[in-house]
Amino acid sequence: MKHKLLFIVNPGSGSHNLDLHAVIKNFFADKDHDIEIFELPKDCDSGQIKQTIKKTAPTRVIAAGGDGTLKLVAECLLNSGTPIGILPAGSANGMARELGIPTDINLALDLCIQGTPKSIHVVKINGELCIHLSDIGFNAYIIKKFDDLPQRGMWGYAKASWHALWRHHKMNVELRMGNQDIQSEAAMVVIANATMYGTGVKINPEGKLDDDLFEVILIKQYSIAEILKIRFTSLPFNPEKIETFHTKKINIQTKHLVHFQVDGEYMGKVKQIHAELLPAAIQIII
Repeated sequence: MKHKLLFIVNPGSGSHNLDLHAVIKNFFADKDHDIEIFELPKDCDSGQIKQTIKKTAPTRVIAAGGDGTLKLVAECLLNSGTPIGILPAGSANGMARELGIPTDINLALDLCIQGTPKSIHVVKINGELCIHLSDIGFNAYIIKKFDDLPQRGMWGYAKASWHALWRHHKMNVELRMGNQDIQSEAAMVVIANATMYGTGVKINPEGKLDDDLFEVILIKQYSIAEILKIRFTSLPFNPEKIETFHTKKINIQTKHLVHFQVDGEYMGKVKQIHAELLPAAIQIII
């Protein structure tokens, strides 16, 4: 089948100097598909991408970048039925890892042509679309520090994490889900559509991208031992440190302003979170 592919390329993604524009052009030089490449300008908004999609009328749209690029593309194609491909080229490619998409660029490009669209749900959080993972507290603070550092990639992430371990403080949170009302101290609260972060830490082993619920993980204490257990074993969480809840909707209230991130993008500080499931909202090529 011949495709018309629109590549939305984030030239600032990742820590490498790969020329994605050239790689894409070379890959399709001897193939019978129509391609268009749109490089995201600085401070690009969804209106520019929607206009490009409308003008191009592609059969598939490919997000070339990290989780933030995928989020931006998904916002433009919400409930449209147009399949989205992933070309993992970010500092952390959590959704690509989640779906088993190859990190090799040529293999990922081939999958964009040969792969099958799969419907997945997303979560709307304070008006923002979350495809992968969102959180308040410790990890959001790491992302803020990471964004402030000149280094990209895993070294920069490790440096930001070390800084956060020494500087971040616990929060007082209230979680409201239906008839449940939970008050607790927390190092971090995760709203999880997927199972793992781009670093490979499986924070939500019970998650499924196409079920009727999302998970809320209440991390009462930031425990290196628990994170290692999550990553390298199938043992359950210690409920004294980490609890998981399943829901379609949640309201979170914090006593003080806390750091907030969605799909790896730092969103600033908040005191309130409202999250709601949007079922079968996008199509991802797997």
